[in-house]
Amino acid sequence: MALMKCPECGKEISDRAQSCPNCGYSFEKTKFCKFCGEKIPVDSVICTKCGRQVENTSQAQNGGITINNATNASASATAQIVTPPILTTTSKEIDKNIALLLCIFLGYFGAHKFYEGKAGMGILYIFTAGLFGIGWIVDIITIAMKPNPYYV
Repeated sequence: MALMKCPECGKEISDRAQSCPNCGYSFEKTKFCKFCGEKIPVDSVICTKCGRQVENTSQAQNGGITINNATNASASATAQIVTPPILTTTSKEIDKNIALLLCIFLGYFGAHKFYEGKAGMGILYIFTAGLFGIGWIVDIITIAMKPNPYYV
C-alpha cells in the first residue's frame, strides 16, 4: 500500500482509496449531471441526486427497455417497457361563436356550460346566477380568446 497526496486538500492518503476521507474528493472518473450539476460516475445513465436520465440509451443496447425519466430517484432507477398510451376519452368539438352567444345572452343560466357538455357547472350557474356574475364575465372573456373551433 502506497501513499499519495490528495489533489484537493494535499493530505496523504492511501492509493487504494476511492475518495479522500478528509475533504471527500472522489478519485473515480466523474461527470456532471446536465440537470442538477451534481458530480456523478462517468458511466451513470441516471443521476444519483435528481434521478433524471442523463444519457440516451439506444433500443439496441438495452433490448427495447427505456429508462423512466421521472424526477423521483427511486422511481427512475427501475426500468420498464414503454408502450404508447391508449386514449379512452373523446373530445367534443365546440363552435366558439355559438358558445360565445350562449354565454353573452344566457350565461347567467349556464347555457354555454350545458352546450360544452358540463352539466354540473351548468346547474351550478343556474343556482348561483352565473357564479354571482363573476363567472359569467370571466367565461365571456375566456371563450372570446379561444380558437374556433375549440375542443372540450
